[in-house]
Amino acid sequence: MLRITDARTGEPVDAAPARRGLTRVVAHVTGHDTTALRVLLLADVLVRALELGGTPVWALLGGERRQPDLRATAAALGIRPFEDGGDTGAGLGAAQVIHVVGDSDAGLPGRGPGAGSGSRAEGGSGSVTAAGSDTERVADGRRASGGAHAADPEGAADRAPAFDTARSADTAPASSSAGAASHALAGVHFAVAPVASVAPVAPVRSAGPADAGMPGGADPAVVRLALLSRPRSEPVPLDADALRDAEDTLVRWRRAVAGWAREPSRAIPEEVRGELRAAWEDDLDVLGVLRVLRRVETSDLAAGARFETYAYADRLLGLELTRDVGSPA
Repeated sequence: MLRITDARTGEPVDAAPARRGLTRVVAHVTGHDTTALRVLLLADVLVRALELGGTPVWALLGGERRQPDLRATAAALGIRPFEDGGDTGAGLGAAQVIHVVGDSDAGLPGRGPGAGSGSRAEGGSGSVTAAGSDTERVADGRRASGGAHAADPEGAADRAPAFDTARSADTAPASSSAGAASHALAGVHFAVAPVASVAPVAPVRSAGPADAGMPGGADPAVVRLALLSRPRSEPVPLDADALRDAEDTLVRWRRAVAGWAREPSRAIPEEVRGELRAAWEDDLDVLGVLRVLRRVETSDLAAGARFETYAYADRLLGLELTRDVGSPA
């Protein structure tokens, strides 16, 4: 059972109701910067974790409506579409409501002054939600989602705009007010720390590739991994060093997975499967999931078992680790 820490009380709570009733995940975000994107990304991963546990989820986008720039960049990072939230309170059959909020601007009760990052962030973190989804299906090594999470037919990922890096925590009153408003929202509050620094953003090209507008011109999957490589309670750097480390890891893992796929498939050892689930069910410890993958990478498990392990974990991570399967060596 996935348990997360309620930022208002500091206490762990069940993310899903005992009878697997509907859980509503509402990501609150204003503006378009990398901190807002990190909140949105963690909401996406939270939805994936709930779905992997068999919980029906309705994921919604709170805060400002009609944010095409943020949605386009989110699509480039593999974040599934989010519905506009409307009324984000309880109701509509939801047995649980989880509000994914930015830690630094939310001023959440019970955390005290200076809680969260304690440092100037690249962008004001508002609140973020994710959109409802059908249960994820994996076929031929690639993700395929139905319903509200189907791929963007307009190709928004190829037109992702540049991040707004001109903002700072001191110049985002709208985000602060949005965070303050979240105090009154009933349900669990899941806080995400801000992005602390950002590499220069590549210029946007009207018909350029999906990495147009990404920090440092990085592959969107590299940016996604960099944002997931720190505990969500800590500010994350998105600088050149962080992007380089994420790129090295992603290239190595994709190459390894493609090689393992050439060997007969083997079942994931129950011990490894249990370690993965124990990690993400413990306050959505994505870093723990990455540690398990690093151990498996150099283990003596059969190649087929390592392939299945990485494919399984990628249902949570969304890094397209099986992308190079079948490509020339």
